[in-house]
Amino acid sequence: MPDHAPTPDPSVPEDYRTPHAPSVAKDGGPRRDTREEKTGKKRRLEYPPAPEPLPVPVMDNHTHLDFRDGLVHVDVHQAMDAAEAVGVVGAVQVACDVESARFTVQAIEAEPRLLGAIALHPNDAARLTARGEFEEAFAVIEELAAHPRVRAVGETGLDYFRTREEEGHAAQQESFRRHIRLARALGKALQIHDRDAHEDVVRILLEEKAAGGLPPHVVFHCFSGGPDLARTCAEHGWHASFAGPVTFKANDGLREALRLLPQELILVETDAPFLTPHPHRGRPNAPYLIPLTLRAMAEARGEDVADLAGAVAASTRTVYGEF
Repeated sequence: MPDHAPTPDPSVPEDYRTPHAPSVAKDGGPRRDTREEKTGKKRRLEYPPAPEPLPVPVMDNHTHLDFRDGLVHVDVHQAMDAAEAVGVVGAVQVACDVESARFTVQAIEAEPRLLGAIALHPNDAARLTARGEFEEAFAVIEELAAHPRVRAVGETGLDYFRTREEEGHAAQQESFRRHIRLARALGKALQIHDRDAHEDVVRILLEEKAAGGLPPHVVFHCFSGGPDLARTCAEHGWHASFAGPVTFKANDGLREALRLLPQELILVETDAPFLTPHPHRGRPNAPYLIPLTLRAMAEARGEDVADLAGAVAASTRTVYGEF
């Protein structure tokens, strides 16, 4: 007789436990690659155990609950139940294209612990422009971003890592400007994706500020800059949101940037299902793992966890309003 599968780990939130007969959930949504981006090695697809709950509740200000990973399918209610059990009482569900924007509106209408952010991701913007489809897609984003529970336009910005050709850069920059103006017109926050493009992101922000002003709040999602970008954010009152990479051993420059920022400009996120914090790097990520990142941030800054959590929670409400 075949051996029985091991009993699911009880330290993992119930809805995230691997079933006795594991098979990757197939529910039609987008899915994270089952192999590591850089090494090509297969990833562990079991969700990590739940961390110790936070002493002060916070919100995950950037997650992708439509993007699947792991061996089980978890809906938005189950995801937020597991998060709330460890002190993560709300999350911002982020859309990157038309399909995920529609998912986001459905999710925030069904789950009161979610708010939304909607935009065309810079890499998608470059592809849509090349196909002559950008205007049609952006019109949908404009319509859905006006929803009262959509509190940010994002993630938009520049990504020179995946889109390297000059034509793609130009398309991304134009899309970024359009999203900045949309957020300004709607009076909503701006969530920025900035990968290998710090100088151009800052330049465009300052040009748009001079031309017509910026949205009420600017957030560098998954902050990836060093001390210089941190000083620029502090100078202009732009928020920096930190994800799992701030816990990685090699990222001393990122932790230095974190130490330079005033508390009121710091946010925390998962970017789930990506960027899982240490010690579970590479495994599936979810909002319930925020405490690992928040505790690492407090340690890097030499601050009490409860004090930093309280400041992050207050800053999140400032940017996105009440959940």
